[in-house]
Amino acid sequence: MGKRNSQRKKAAMLDSDDDSSVSSSSTSRTDHMSVSGTEEVHFDQDTLLDQALDALDEKRGATREKALSTIIEAFNSNVQHQFVEKKFATLLHQCLASIKKGSKKASTTEIALASHTIGMLALTVGCGDNAREIFEESIRPLDEYLISKLDLTNIPSLLKCLAIITFVGGNDQEETERSMDIMWRVIHPKLGSNVVAVKPSAALITAVVSAWSFLLSTMSELKLNSKNWQNSISYLSSLLDKEDRPVRIAAGEALALIFEIGIIEKFSADSKSASDMTQEESKLQESYIRIQGLKGKVINQVKNLSVEAGGKGSDKKDLNSQRNLFRDIGEFFEYHCAPEISMKIGGDSLQTSSWSQMMQLNFLKHFLGKGFIKHMQENEFLHDVFDFTPRRYLNNNEQRMSSGEKRMFKSPNSLQNKARTQLLNKQRLLSEGRNLGHYAANMVDDEAI
Repeated sequence: MGKRNSQRKKAAMLDSDDDSSVSSSSTSRTDHMSVSGTEEVHFDQDTLLDQALDALDEKRGATREKALSTIIEAFNSNVQHQFVEKKFATLLHQCLASIKKGSKKASTTEIALASHTIGMLALTVGCGDNAREIFEESIRPLDEYLISKLDLTNIPSLLKCLAIITFVGGNDQEETERSMDIMWRVIHPKLGSNVVAVKPSAALITAVVSAWSFLLSTMSELKLNSKNWQNSISYLSSLLDKEDRPVRIAAGEALALIFEIGIIEKFSADSKSASDMTQEESKLQESYIRIQGLKGKVINQVKNLSVEAGGKGSDKKDLNSQRNLFRDIGEFFEYHCAPEISMKIGGDSLQTSSWSQMMQLNFLKHFLGKGFIKHMQENEFLHDVFDFTPRRYLNNNEQRMSSGEKRMFKSPNSLQNKARTQLLNKQRLLSEGRNLGHYAANMVDDEAI
């Protein structure tokens, strides 16, 4: 069935204040802050970063917090390639030291800042050996902290960090699945003699589902574990009935993504009679029927949420966001068309046409915050991810390999044929198809799953 005539094409425009704040910072090479002291001194930004890195050795937690804030601000205002090429390992291990200290020696603020810095570091180095080192060195400390749950207020920042380092530095699907399992265990722990079940808050559920979905959006293949997928869909469906609106929105997006990548179709056996089916095909067919039933339940929930009445004390903006999202999800289920988004980045237009792309864009936008525009304009790793080339990067319309692609090509990791690289290649091919007049409804085709 074709697109619904009334389908909305969305325009997501960033605030002009954000645009000016990041673009103007690129012309300024000085800062008025002293990291370790109170005296106000003028510093070249490179000098300021070096000083901030040194200050991470200080004993006072407040000094380390100030230094991390300075580093994040510098990473927001410019893509710090030169600094990270020389100092990325030192910065990484200083940040990991803050996380390993835990809540006894490092404050909640310091751990959150350190987690965010590691994510910014990964996005800045892009694909290659450095990103691989960030992933390998960080995955265990993050896992241990998330299991320990020393301070629940730190978990959302740690989840975002885990999502970003896996997105950039994970080599294959198994590593992505491992990170997704780590996230899932935060709200579904494997109970043992020394594990206490704690009812997760709405904010924690939202953080887990959002980070988990972000990584799911990069998957080119899915393992056919019918029990796991039935449990996941059933759990996400239950979240649609929760009172907290951000929980419902995160769950709705996750469900749309699951059905976009074709999980139901993978359990569909060929049209055979029951007597002609093998035992494995029979089990797949049973799973297909059960998941189809879950999808029917989800469709009814989506319809109700798309027309939900406000109720007393309901925030009108949040309510409209929910209605619009679930209308889009309903249209996707009925007409198989994802919402289209057009976002202005400076004077250039970035467009998405799938749930996968939209969720990656939204996650990275929220993670980068006020540094989003600057990185979208100048970070070639993000150019590759979204098949986005600002006009100033075009040289007489010549197609050239970006530095990010060169790093991927030269790196030994490229020989391992990373699943995400395959996904990006498909993205580029689909973009070329659209330029020739073909409409691409999904980023991932059936053969890749």
